[in-house]
Amino acid sequence: MTTVLHAGNAQGAVLLLDEPLSFWGAFDPRQGIIIDVHHPQRGQSVKGKILIMRESRGSGSASGGLAEAIRLGTGPAGIILVEADMNLAIGAQVAETLYGKSCPVIAISPQEFAAFSKNAYLHITDDGVEAPP
Repeated sequence: MTTVLHAGNAQGAVLLLDEPLSFWGAFDPRQGIIIDVHHPQRGQSVKGKILIMRESRGSGSASGGLAEAIRLGTGPAGIILVEADMNLAIGAQVAETLYGKSCPVIAISPQEFAAFSKNAYLHITDDGVEAPP
């Protein structure tokens, strides 16, 4: 079952994260790069990607880091989670309201996560996720 936390349309290459990511302290919004020295995808860019992770890490400050990355054009095109995170949805909403830039955030079931995480490219729509044929 898909839960739309922040609606929008996005498409792009998938970046599947092995561990949760904090958008505050573990991520550089100026460059769009994961900087946490303990994160398996350290050094990877999220810019323009459909970011897939089971859950995020962090607190309410994550929304500010995400909104800043979206503003700068270094953020993900969209975010897919298993565990809904309203902080990320708020960051996406702030970026859309203040800067007119969209980043959909959705939560999906563990079964959908397993299926979609195998794709190299995904499209997020206003009501869910689509894989190319």
